Amino acid sequence: MPTYDYRCKDCGHTAEVFQKMTDDHLSECPKCSGNFKRLIGSGSDPIFKGTGFYETDYKKSKSDSQKKSA
Repeated sequence: MPTYDYRCKDCGHTAEVFQKMTDDHLSECPKCSGNFKRLIGSGSDPIFKGTGFYETDYKKSKSDSQKKSA
């Protein structure tokens, strides 16, 4: 599910909300009940969480370099 950023026009409260793309936008600030507006994001890079993402994943293995020198 995507994360959407919201900001209250009245009190300035900001929040990140996990919502389905088909969910309606939030319109009421949870802090002051003011006008809550969804912010337009600029897009972001993928976020890799968890194990399995290492800088060595895409480096050549030792066997490749040994084949070239032989």
